[in-house]
Amino acid sequence: MKSNAPPQDQESSTIDHPPQFDPLQPCSPISYPIKTLEELETRSYFESFHCPFNKSSVPLKPTSLPNRPRLLVCHDMQGGYVDDKWVQGGTNADAYAIWHWYLIDVFVYFSHNLVTLPPPCWTNTAHRHGVKVLGTFITEWDEGRIICNKLLATKESAQMYAERLAELAIDLGFDGWLINMEVGLLEEQIPILEEFVSHLTHTMHSSMPESLVIWYDSVITTGNLRWQDQLNEKNKPFFDICDGIFVNYTWKSNYPDLSAAVAGDRKFDVYMGIDVFGRKTFGGGQWNTNVALDVLKKANVSAAIFAPGWLYETKQPPDFQTAQNCWWELVAKSWGGVNNYPKLLPFYSNFDQGQGYHISVEGNQLTDAPWNNMSCQGFQPRLEFIDGPTPDAIQFIVDFKEESYNGGGNITFKGTLEDNVPFTIRLFQGELLLDNVPLVVTYSVKSKGGSLLGLSLQFSSLLSERISVLVAPSEMNGLSHKFSKVIMPSQVGKMASKWIVHEGTVAMDGLMLTEIHAVCYRTKSTPRELRSESEVRGDNQDSALSPSLAEYSAVLGHITIKNSSDNLFFPPSTAWLTESQYIKYSLISQGFKTASLKILWKLKDGNNFLFPKYNIYVEKLAKQVDGNAAGRLEDTRVYLGAAHVQAFYISDLSIPSHIGRLKFIIQACAADGTCQELDDSPYMLVDVEGQ
Repeated sequence: MKSNAPPQDQESSTIDHPPQFDPLQPCSPISYPIKTLEELETRSYFESFHCPFNKSSVPLKPTSLPNRPRLLVCHDMQGGYVDDKWVQGGTNADAYAIWHWYLIDVFVYFSHNLVTLPPPCWTNTAHRHGVKVLGTFITEWDEGRIICNKLLATKESAQMYAERLAELAIDLGFDGWLINMEVGLLEEQIPILEEFVSHLTHTMHSSMPESLVIWYDSVITTGNLRWQDQLNEKNKPFFDICDGIFVNYTWKSNYPDLSAAVAGDRKFDVYMGIDVFGRKTFGGGQWNTNVALDVLKKANVSAAIFAPGWLYETKQPPDFQTAQNCWWELVAKSWGGVNNYPKLLPFYSNFDQGQGYHISVEGNQLTDAPWNNMSCQGFQPRLEFIDGPTPDAIQFIVDFKEESYNGGGNITFKGTLEDNVPFTIRLFQGELLLDNVPLVVTYSVKSKGGSLLGLSLQFSSLLSERISVLVAPSEMNGLSHKFSKVIMPSQVGKMASKWIVHEGTVAMDGLMLTEIHAVCYRTKSTPRELRSESEVRGDNQDSALSPSLAEYSAVLGHITIKNSSDNLFFPPSTAWLTESQYIKYSLISQGFKTASLKILWKLKDGNNFLFPKYNIYVEKLAKQVDGNAAGRLEDTRVYLGAAHVQAFYISDLSIPSHIGRLKFIIQACAADGTCQELDDSPYMLVDVEGQ
């Protein structure tokens, strides 16, 4: 497997830490690879300051891969560990991300380092969408031969290194390994290599039954490095002792059928490679990636898309967001969706893609600084026009520049509509079987004028009967007959800025929730809002002959669906233990310093329950004056970031001379998107050194 970097950039294909980098010393947590067998053997990674921060916090429900052609996506971009290496998030609002998870079964994080550990942001968001995540073990070039001589010295050494890899995956919470041995070996080393692959597969399965070990089409049974571009007798012995093979991407049109015949009843474990950069790949990759997918779909084997970051690296026009959506739409048309959600309750999405230009909590904007953190990515919608006067009457996009209700994303709807003529967009396709407990549906909207937005829930019965329920804040005159049931929600919660939160209850015992739609509509427009169709078109036709239109503008901030029986409980602040570690002060100038420290929290009763996210804030408290207690200064509560484990590192926090104490607040956020009241949240006080 070749790097997606051009030849002159090959030296930059691995992450280079500055000479002073010491993994044992506290600093902003990062993800990084293991570069030597010595590091792997001694388990030094587990002693790193960064290790606890790199654990995935989103478990994947143990499920076998489906018995159908699957889609594997292998991420290889700029050597890996770019913006995604910052575990607590970075400052690049244009950082690379994937959000078309409904098309993907398996995600591989790849780099040209010996042991590539997936940054937890990838594992968290992939698991949230039901996708397995693999790290990569690779040996290549002359250094790789030296490594293999040690790795394959004995059967015992092969087993030991396999166990080290399994331990890393299990401890960090990802789902297995891609094994890529791109070196020539001695034929007598092959049995030990087979023991390495077999033992890794067995060890992974013993600890994580639905884990995966996938072999890359490289070295063959004679020890020669010969990419076969198919499954055949020269590489099948490796395929037989693991969970699948990633076939090199220079295959010919008849190779998928040949590979399927060799695989027999395991043909879905054959992942035929497609290089999006197009280097000798079938169909040419790039904007023709679907050409190869069509052939693989017909052959009834699986596909492995390599380096979809091509879109980002080559700056495909007009912009990354648009190009990414268009490219993955080609994949969708060829391959079809593989994941549906909601599948479980509670279901919550704020449409956040994991980057943006602001962050909000329940309608209150906390920061307007650019940021990225894919661990914050919510369930991503599958936006598609369903019904309306014309498909382009309303423009709808996932937007992270418009003010959000929660996080940094939302869906905006803008255009023109006639009164009581709805426009419907699909948001999600689900597989949620309901019981006799009613659903509570909550959503937030910010709109202008008479623009209204409701949700239409589509259900199906065992008899394939389709039932639609509209949850909408105002009656659509004469249109209620389009729905099986109409529910008028109540307004709940705090009114923050211009956001309105709607909540309704739906009872559908024994039915399956299959789709969620957004329904845009208007009540009677005011004369000022009315625009004739001719004005919208900009022509001079007689407006009296055209129906009157009015501007439509609404923003959907979030959706929550949960059981009415769910009782949300946030442990009070007194239930938590908090601790600070590694406190370091630096004097910047007279009377002005910075502080760096790690804060930790856990429940006193020993319960290991982990909330999906914790918002971290600091309040800077003034020194005591004339015996009076220190008090919080006005407007000094500052949002620091989001944690997905029960620890957070604060780096170089500025402390003016009049500050005597720091109060760190840890706000738990539940799976339904609800956040604990700040006054009830756990906190920790730190006296400023020398004050």
